Amino acid sequence: MLNVKVDADRGLVILEPDGALTDNDFRLAAQLIDPVIEKAGSLAGIIIRTRSFPGWNSFAALVSHLRFVREHHKSVKRIAFVTDSPVGSFAQAIGNHFISAQIRHFTFDEFEAARRWILFGE
Repeated sequence: MLNVKVDADRGLVILEPDGALTDNDFRLAAQLIDPVIEKAGSLAGIIIRTRSFPGWNSFAALVSHLRFVREHHKSVKRIAFVTDSPVGSFAQAIGNHFISAQIRHFTFDEFEAARRWILFGE
């Protein structure tokens, strides 16, 4: 399951995986996020917060995840990976080559720092 919190006024989305990600998780996330992007033109950022990366429950879920990234990365200014998983550092290193948004890794306990970076560039 993917918990999605949308702060439309600030253009901030918080994604918190709770267990292996499913194909449907990304469709539901897009349904919540797309109207905000449509209204504002972009998001200030997305925070992906999880202590450890849960993976996907199927190949279809991985494909949906990649499609979600492809369809949304140009509409997001910053992406913060807030996790103690090594995936956060990997995502920052690799993502910066393929995603137009700025990407930064924070430890799980640095949520507020990630939020300030997304909203204020601190």
